[in-house]
Amino acid sequence: MDKTKVLERIRSIGVIPIVRASSGDEALQAVAAIKAGGLPILEITMTVPGALDIIKRIAQNYGDQVLVGAGTVLNAETARNCLQAGAQFVVTPALNLETIAYCRDAGCAVMPGALTPTEIVTAWSAGADMVKVFPCGAVGGASYIKSLRAPLPQIELVPTGGVSLSTAASFIEAGAAAIGVGADLVDIKAIGAGQSEKITETTRSYLEAVNGARARVNLAKV
Repeated sequence: MDKTKVLERIRSIGVIPIVRASSGDEALQAVAAIKAGGLPILEITMTVPGALDIIKRIAQNYGDQVLVGAGTVLNAETARNCLQAGAQFVVTPALNLETIAYCRDAGCAVMPGALTPTEIVTAWSAGADMVKVFPCGAVGGASYIKSLRAPLPQIELVPTGGVSLSTAASFIEAGAAAIGVGADLVDIKAIGAGQSEKITETTRSYLEAVNGARARVNLAKV
């Protein structure tokens, strides 16, 4: 899938589940539960044991049915390894210009982490496709996104950190292009308890929250 289509899918769906787990098996069970909930986007963080192998297996098993990205990518070399494994987008926790440049040259969608207006504009100017605002919850949550969007409407923001089912709609209504969600959606404890259906149910709830918020935003524009 080319970069344009990858970005279109992220924008269209609006939710990026961030999969962190203590084992590859847990991560793959979480992936299956998320897909069962109707969400075909996944971010596998490099903190998961055997993350590159998991990305490769997801790409092989699901093909274009699932858009798999690599998260917690700290440098260009790791980004290269992730793309070789089958990742279709790259997410970083902080601003690393070399990683942005590598992904741009490789034709891969990249979403670097940034927090301050200076970092966000620097990331965008360097070629970021979207900017992950992290940790967003620690600096005001949805109100912070709304404040950023006023002077920077041209930059697509993806708040991460502090996003929950109760705040998801407010982030979308504040102008977020999508939201990144970790443990509140990808509940690894549920996997350990043999209750992966909880993740599936929560996935559906997130999609409903985002779609409902977008409908309200569009109605307000009429």
